[in-house]
Amino acid sequence: VQASDRFNINSQLEHLQAKYVGTGHADLSRFEWTVNIQRDSYASYIGHYPMLSYFAIAENESIGRERYNFMQKMLLPCGLPPEREDE
Repeated sequence: VQASDRFNINSQLEHLQAKYVGTGHADLSRFEWTVNIQRDSYASYIGHYPMLSYFAIAENESIGRERYNFMQKMLLPCGLPPEREDE
């Protein structure tokens, strides 16, 4: 029974990873996973007006400027990718 449960869980995980990009996959590096999390966060801040206005007030910026700043941060949210040793 345990082997089939394990297969079922792995099958469900693979299905979710194929359906939703942010859930990652087995070959996803730590850097790529962190970039996905950061970009999802910035997209959520931009998409939810109350959060965007909260950040704008906290940083004493206009809402448009704050939206622009978040969009700029989405380009390289964690800096340049690390050098890959296998290439």
